[in-house]
Amino acid sequence: MTGGPEARWRAALADGRFLLQRAISSGTVFFPPRVMEPGTGETDLEWVEASGLGHIYSLTWVSQKPPVPPYNVVIVRLDEGAQLMSRIEGADPETLRIGQRVRAKIGTQDDGAPILLFEPAGH
Repeated sequence: MTGGPEARWRAALADGRFLLQRAISSGTVFFPPRVMEPGTGETDLEWVEASGLGHIYSLTWVSQKPPVPPYNVVIVRLDEGAQLMSRIEGADPETLRIGQRVRAKIGTQDDGAPILLFEPAGH
């Protein structure tokens, strides 16, 4: 596949799959996709299916001019150990908290491109 690791990750997302990279020699799982393992430079990488489960590591709400509601920006720590930035759908400031379990879901942006989002794990 052309375009490198980012293109491969986006293509998998478009196919409804959430993949992560793992370094075979260390077992480290990381995100975003890269051509080598962060910190070591090892290139023995493989793609693995993500569980899609994790917890909110960091959370902020961004206010907008009314009547547009605020939206959240989160750092999710996946059960595999990787962290990524996203947002949680189906939540409001009263129901979302750091440490809360979340589950990945693939949504669609306004232009039709797939996007990785999260929702509270109980949904």
